[in-house]
Amino acid sequence: MSSLVAVARVTRPQQWTKNVLVLAPLLPAGQLLSWSAVAGAAIAFAAFCVAASGIYVLNDVLDVDADRAHPVKRGRPIASGELSPDTATVLAVLLLGAALLVALAARPELVLVIAVYEAIQIAYCLGLKHEPVLELASVASGFLLRALAGGVATGIPLSQWFLMTAAFGSLFMAAGKRYAEIRLGERTGEPVRQVLERYTASYLRFVWTMSGTAVVVTYSLWAFEVGEGADSTWPVVSLIPFVLAVLRFAVDVDAGVAEAPDRMVVRDRILLLLGGIWVTTLAAAVYT
Repeated sequence: MSSLVAVARVTRPQQWTKNVLVLAPLLPAGQLLSWSAVAGAAIAFAAFCVAASGIYVLNDVLDVDADRAHPVKRGRPIASGELSPDTATVLAVLLLGAALLVALAARPELVLVIAVYEAIQIAYCLGLKHEPVLELASVASGFLLRALAGGVATGIPLSQWFLMTAAFGSLFMAAGKRYAEIRLGERTGEPVRQVLERYTASYLRFVWTMSGTAVVVTYSLWAFEVGEGADSTWPVVSLIPFVLAVLRFAVDVDAGVAEAPDRMVVRDRILLLLGGIWVTTLAAAVYT
């Protein structure tokens, strides 16, 4: 029983909330939405859950020595000895392979997206995480590939502006996460990840400011494009809660409390409210 608990912990199911991004293409799909599209999105969600868990396990295997010296991470199953590195390695390989098989149940193109995700994240685990900028791009690519997978799995064509919004939004979240981590290290004196020693807080502020601006611009272009095509003002109205949500998220980033964006979003009720209003206006844009 303890081994099963260790396996459940090392796969980090609490991180699966990030995979909700694969559902993003469903909302603006309108008349293109069908049960087969919903099923495809569900398969993509499951594939990313399995693939992400495999990457987490692999990362813990490779970082076992560093984790044992960390005041918090030493409690992880592999670092604490609950799960042997050999067993964890086999588990990681099985999970990464299973993710490809799950993706095959939807579309062959989804297998390619999952394979690219796994390749980038494996490179990240093997050393890319210590390279400034490249590691930011690696983290951001994980969010972008989730949004892309949603379009591929559902067969819904994605707007170029939607993809650019997803790309810069991913970079915005990744840079904000690193900025919050470096601020946390400054406040508490706790050890930070190695790559942060090669960043400055001002540089990370520049990156998330630039990417945040690009997110607003590209989403605006998408909203006006959809509004003209559907002869509706709702896509433009959706700009209001979207921009306010970006600004609200930026408040948390600037305060240095966005080191875990997924958990931070859940804790911020105003941000959740703005997100709900944005989804409502977007649904009105598509279905009215």
